[in-house]
Amino acid sequence: MMASRPLALVTGASSGIGRALAELLAREGHDLIVVARRRERLEQLAGRLAEVDARVEILVADLTDPADLARVAARATQTEPALLVNNAGFSGYGPFAEIDPDVMRGVIAIHVTAPVTLARAVLPGMVARGAGAIVNVASLLSLSGPLRLGMAGRATYAGAKSFQLVFTQSLAGELEGTGVHVMVCLPGMVESEFHGGRTLAGRPGVPPLMSSEDCARAIVAGLALGEVVCVPALEDAAGVLGQFRELQQETLAGGNRTGRLAGRYTATGR
Repeated sequence: MMASRPLALVTGASSGIGRALAELLAREGHDLIVVARRRERLEQLAGRLAEVDARVEILVADLTDPADLARVAARATQTEPALLVNNAGFSGYGPFAEIDPDVMRGVIAIHVTAPVTLARAVLPGMVARGAGAIVNVASLLSLSGPLRLGMAGRATYAGAKSFQLVFTQSLAGELEGTGVHVMVCLPGMVESEFHGGRTLAGRPGVPPLMSSEDCARAIVAGLALGEVVCVPALEDAAGVLGQFRELQQETLAGGNRTGRLAGRYTATGR
């Protein structure tokens, strides 16, 4: 693809946040490579984006399939996009002791293996050019580990999203001074097909749902602001995330301070 405009590669572009983000990026001057499993949806999207003069390449791929992932990674390396958005995903909720192992492996493949593989594919070129950006679309559930939210079993999904959060934060530190920016987005509940086509708005116990379009706007604005962690509905993100970071630093420092067991592990009878 000859890029007369900046090129963005967006996975999971057939619906929800991915589709909304592809449409927004096209309106703001990007050409697109759109990746998803459903060709018909991608073709419809490409037709709409052509109306704003965006050139669109369709890649039909299941990113849980190693061969498909390798094909998309090779194309990403070849085309050298200015922006990579790792958005593809599904929940795979269910009690961990009962979850189908194939579903569990799929959740890990789509939320861990695919983003890492595609980031690795595009990063050398971005670093060499001194410019580029990678966005990983995670979830507020990445922060939910110790919380009881009354939701269906989500250990694998939340764990994978936690990986995306820490991976992005750590990678951002590695890339300081390179001109390459990485950001992780932590949406809350978003009205999309992620929930299996169910309409959740207004149901008891369900918080207000954000639109996919608003989430896409937050991602674009967060990149412009230079955020590493984007929380679309959190007003005082700098303050809240700053406090969270201080607690993390305190825990890390405290755990390394003495090299001795804490008293609770050496008490009588232990």
